[in-house]
Amino acid sequence: MTDFEAMDFFRDEALVADPYPYLDALRGQCPVRREHHHDVVMVTGYEEAVEIFHDNRTFSSCISVTGPFPGFPVPLEGYDISGLIEQYRDQLPMNDQLPTMDPPTHTDHRALLMKLITPKRLKENEALMWELADRMLDPFLAAGEGDVISGFAGPFTLLVIADLLGVPEEDQEEFLDRLQRQPQAESGVGGTGEETLHHSPLEFLYGRFTTYIEDRRHSPRADVLTQLAAATFPDGSTPAVIDVVRVAANLFAAGQETTVRLLSSALKILAEKPDLQRQLRAERHRIPNFVEETLRLESPVKGDFRLARVPATVGGVDLPAGTTVMVVNGAANRDPRRFEDPGTFDVARTNARQHLAFGRGIHSCPGAPLARAEARAGIERLLERTTDIRISERVHGPADNRRYDYMPTFILRGLTSLHLEFDLVADSAR
Repeated sequence: MTDFEAMDFFRDEALVADPYPYLDALRGQCPVRREHHHDVVMVTGYEEAVEIFHDNRTFSSCISVTGPFPGFPVPLEGYDISGLIEQYRDQLPMNDQLPTMDPPTHTDHRALLMKLITPKRLKENEALMWELADRMLDPFLAAGEGDVISGFAGPFTLLVIADLLGVPEEDQEEFLDRLQRQPQAESGVGGTGEETLHHSPLEFLYGRFTTYIEDRRHSPRADVLTQLAAATFPDGSTPAVIDVVRVAANLFAAGQETTVRLLSSALKILAEKPDLQRQLRAERHRIPNFVEETLRLESPVKGDFRLARVPATVGGVDLPAGTTVMVVNGAANRDPRRFEDPGTFDVARTNARQHLAFGRGIHSCPGAPLARAEARAGIERLLERTTDIRISERVHGPADNRRYDYMPTFILRGLTSLHLEFDLVADSAR
């Protein structure tokens, strides 16, 4: 019998491949439960997670990405630690990123972001998305087999975001090279080993978008980057160049990474279920709900952290001020109190869209419509151009003994590679 008490969720690599039995065991004891390795309160219940996500007055997002690591600069003592949070905020990792901001700073920067992804811009972007999916699939499908992450999902999602933000076409190859083709360090935010926050793709993105914004402010053009450069805060003031750059870079990095994981999880499920493939080819209207059920079952973000400013009670559990809380989206999405038979993939699940994969409240994912559209386009075009998609047994082993490698982090949930084989429809090898 597994001793879950002895397991360290944040460091134990055995929980990378399959964290769900551990999270189910925690929820079975209490949906709001303190783990003893790093003194983090794990919130694995659905209603409890929603309550915290919506209560930004009580719970600060200042540690949302890093949680208990590397720790707060000073002891968190007192009834209300809001003053300490503001005093030391600029010493916390990733403090310049939207997910770690609290109102009113978050309100202003979120509003700036929403000017970049307007319904009109998303509609324009989606029109290109379908053509781009085919363009990326052409060389991938021609090979007859391959890693769908590096061969399709990665470049496809990167170029969709690049188009949304107006990255010039002549620069997009450089983005692909720097952010997809060059090996990335496996350590980083949320790593299960001794990680560092340096050597991030953000460094490259900051440099490129700083150049873009400064150029467009000096020499406006009729393009998306000029609109980005001209965006203002809600009060009409002009943000500093770095504020615009941070918002654009965060959308680029976070949106691309999580959508790749969504697509790979969806295609893994499809490749393991031939009957489901046939059903979706015949009933295309089910693809959007298939995407929602994938998000529910395999949330690309395992969870987000919060820091209690003042004492609070959630799910009947008292949380003193200074408590580090991890709202575990991936566990809340499998709460049997909300989702019947939660460990089973059900393409017809009527409440699949109630999942928390995109969070809730003021920090809910602003790129959710984009991610949904990307996933639908990629999946639908791949299904249209193939008659069968299979897991490569040469790489991942036979059906009764699959071998998959997952990203070694406690923040993100996703495969590092997914090798597929496929049969093409007669006119698909274009």
